[in-house]
Amino acid sequence: MSLLFNPQTYDPSSFDPETQRQLKLLIEFFENKGKNLSKEEFYSGVWYADFLEMVAEEGIFSTFGTPSEIGGLLGGGEGAEQSRWDMARINELNEILGFYSLAHWYVWQVSVLGLGPVWTSENDEARATVGKMLESGSIFGFGLSEKEHGADIYSSDMILSRSGEGWTASGGKYYIGNGNKAGRLSVFGKFADDDPEYPGEYVFFLVDTQHEKYELLKNVVHSQMYVAAFDLHEYPVSRADILHVGKPAWDAALATVNVGKVNLGWASIGIAEHSFYEAITHANNRILYGNRVTDFPHVRRMLADSYARLIAMKIFAARSADYFRSASEEDRRFLLFNPITKAKVTSEGERVIDLLWDVIAARGFEKDTYFSRAATDIRALPKLEGTVHVNIALVLKFMPAYLGAAHGADQDYEPIPVRQDAADDGYLFKQGPASGLSKIKFANWKPAFERFAHLPNVKIFLEQIDALTQLVMTAPPTEAQQKDLDYLQVLGQLFAQVVYAQLICESAALAMDSGEIRPGSVSQLDHLTEAHVDRMFAVFVQDTAEQAVALHGQASATDQQRSGAFGLIRHPVIEQDAEDAFVTEVLSYDGAYEWRP
Repeated sequence: MSLLFNPQTYDPSSFDPETQRQLKLLIEFFENKGKNLSKEEFYSGVWYADFLEMVAEEGIFSTFGTPSEIGGLLGGGEGAEQSRWDMARINELNEILGFYSLAHWYVWQVSVLGLGPVWTSENDEARATVGKMLESGSIFGFGLSEKEHGADIYSSDMILSRSGEGWTASGGKYYIGNGNKAGRLSVFGKFADDDPEYPGEYVFFLVDTQHEKYELLKNVVHSQMYVAAFDLHEYPVSRADILHVGKPAWDAALATVNVGKVNLGWASIGIAEHSFYEAITHANNRILYGNRVTDFPHVRRMLADSYARLIAMKIFAARSADYFRSASEEDRRFLLFNPITKAKVTSEGERVIDLLWDVIAARGFEKDTYFSRAATDIRALPKLEGTVHVNIALVLKFMPAYLGAAHGADQDYEPIPVRQDAADDGYLFKQGPASGLSKIKFANWKPAFERFAHLPNVKIFLEQIDALTQLVMTAPPTEAQQKDLDYLQVLGQLFAQVVYAQLICESAALAMDSGEIRPGSVSQLDHLTEAHVDRMFAVFVQDTAEQAVALHGQASATDQQRSGAFGLIRHPVIEQDAEDAFVTEVLSYDGAYEWRP
């Protein structure tokens, strides 16, 4: 049975009836539109009004994007019961939208970002107002970045100046999704230094994109999605528009990005899955030099690697969601898994596309393929909501506590189960101050690996973990290297690979041993076998060895660090019969799905 999402066999029956209906409607919308018209609209850059009309009419964004607490502010009732921030089903939404169109996913994604500062606010009037607008079909946006400063929240030229009982806002924002049609934008700025109440304080406030003091300058990209540059000219801001002031505004920005990062990983999974179907079907039915393309050894290896990477992306993302959903003040481990979902999963999506592109070659450029679009779209995801570099640097903050947990953890947690329940993940909007990351404790993670330690490549990877731990303990980054982002990136990638592999082991064990069933698309992960795990770890062993060579080659590396890097270099074990069986499974996807013209 397929381990990947397939619209033709998709079964969301583990969800409640309304969730099932809405997820199926999304698939129906894109299948009815078809590949040719979808691509025509994509290349012409037409605004997706028909999609937004359907989403509004069916209440899809409202159902998926309204926490139950906000539903209570709207009066409760049946709608409030269906509305909740439920990551199990939100992940499915992201995967489906990514599978068909990143541009259509984007309008959802930036609405999520726009809603974040509202849902984290204590301004009940603003929350109720936005909740009602979402319920009526409005979209939203996140006004953080500026042309001169990017997403640097230390700096902002959006200034609120005192005016009577309120303020006026003046300044510009750049690269703001949905800036053309958003019902409200959550805009980040600063009060003027001479403000009598909040001198120089950060602030999040609501902006109406249809107001006369709002000037829409342009779409900064040529696409169906609208990524706006806009200016505010003495835009009136009342107290009812203020969402956060001071440090809470800073915290809201980071908490919102934390929520949004997860969506990037699942969109990348969807893109890679669709591309995989198309590439396999093309390659397995093409004859070159008298041979089927998929008979060439290098092609078989690339297809096996791409499939192993794709399964790993999905398994990690599914398991990390369990931690997000179970997060609390006492358990904030999700703050490590969050940037890895963003950085590692999206980067792996790029690698999958690159491998498949090497297989199908020039076919990947042809305008009648989905792949030609995916090859461009997949590049965006590692660069949004903080670059890979920013997120890997964040990951390193957790390394001492994480690695130390394997040698006598000082924190025990209750086991995190598969979270498929229809619950509201409200803690994501109550994350509190964005600080204390280095103080987060971890449980011993080695048992997750020990479950599969008898597999050849897991055994080798455990040796690499030991070598990495020894390297970090005996030759940690020098004071100068702690400011050398180039060096830290390589070290961070090595560490992230360990965490990535841990959650994959946990996810596989839950599927194989406990029989805990996941909903929707990820329910098919219950068909994992140890052969899948070993082949994924063959990729991990190779990647770790490559990063070790990169660490050895760093200009700032010390002799001791270079020596330690050698200890990480291993080669994977790939037995021919097992590889042939794995490739046979890969080729079984030939013809399994094709988007109708």
